[in-house]
Amino acid sequence: MQRTKLEKRISRHKKVRAKIVGTKERPRVSVYRSNKHIIVQFIDDTINKTILGSKVLEIAKMKGSKSDKSANLGEVLAKKAIEKGITTIVFDRGGFQFHGRIKAIADGLRKGGLKF
Repeated sequence: MQRTKLEKRISRHKKVRAKIVGTKERPRVSVYRSNKHIIVQFIDDTINKTILGSKVLEIAKMKGSKSDKSANLGEVLAKKAIEKGITTIVFDRGGFQFHGRIKAIADGLRKGGLKF
């Protein structure tokens, strides 16, 4: 039986989540991508709480491609995270391939000063 794209992504995500855990000092950065939007959250898995989160909607008025907006979102979130005292993170790509908007978010976070 053929699996759908969603089933394959969920399977990849489960494998990644089995290995990655975020803490208060080094939170997990979870990325979800849909056709229109991208959602990024900084999560402390020890207490199951979101420390910081954002959507591409916050910078939707910007001009440019989806990847450009994602990179800018990464930079904005990196600045907010540094203000909260977060300098290192664990990146969780959510089962998506590491290219396009997912890679742009990661590059924006690195450019903003966060270490993976």
